Amino acid sequence: MSSSLLTQRGRVRTRTAATGSSGRGVAGSTAPTRILDWRHPDVSAALRRIGVPADPGDTADPADRIADLRRAHRWIAEAVRPVYSVQDERPVSEVLRRGRGSCSQRLAVLECAARASGVATRVRGLLVDGRFWYPRFPRLRRIVPDRVVLAWPEFRLDGPSPAGHRTAPWLPVSELFGGLDDLGAGGGGGFTNAGSETLFEALSRTAVDWDGATACPAGGAACDLSVHVLADLGRFGSRDELFARHGQTLCATARLLAEPVLGRRSAGATRATPRTS
Repeated sequence: MSSSLLTQRGRVRTRTAATGSSGRGVAGSTAPTRILDWRHPDVSAALRRIGVPADPGDTADPADRIADLRRAHRWIAEAVRPVYSVQDERPVSEVLRRGRGSCSQRLAVLECAARASGVATRVRGLLVDGRFWYPRFPRLRRIVPDRVVLAWPEFRLDGPSPAGHRTAPWLPVSELFGGLDDLGAGGGGGFTNAGSETLFEALSRTAVDWDGATACPAGGAACDLSVHVLADLGRFGSRDELFARHGQTLCATARLLAEPVLGRRSAGATRATPRTS
């Protein structure tokens, strides 16, 4: 039940080998890229509406920077409709113009907000088992890619580690709203990858743990998602670099065919389709 014919050829296929950097020496950047085009007028206008401050230099308190990123996350969740777009390399300016985007594209908007305010970002590349997305496509599992390349942002926050984050000075987006243990114990349940909630919304209320390091409460949906990770591709200075090395999840032909349909379908829309026996 996989779509290996639709995925990129010549890419990572191993479960444990990491082909990127573990993080040491990957400094990230605040510079705009082709995807993170935060100097584009449309992006600048959106950032003004969010209230993202200009780069305050090294004097900004990490807690203030986190508050700004949380505010940006809430704005994106409301302003950019979640869809199943498969064009991971779409520039943020185009995502904002369309007013809709995938989880990956919405995370890219958040990275733009960070870079525009002087917070360097980088991404961790994860190769995730396509079966993780089966609950969203109960009758269309054959079209789900068998492996999905996921760009998971990290933010450079120099200074004291806020809220006891384990990875200071680099803060993964999973911990933007608190430590994973605290989020996991919040009582809201883990991320089910079903319904209208995407990973982008979920990270504000529950632990999204790709490493299996979180003490999740018993019962309910798990917040430990490490079982779905086929390979840790390492850290990259930008999502542009990740996709340049490992490609997007689908090949160009598959993206061309799928985007007109999936790129407009609201996340969770397929969930209403009855399951087959």
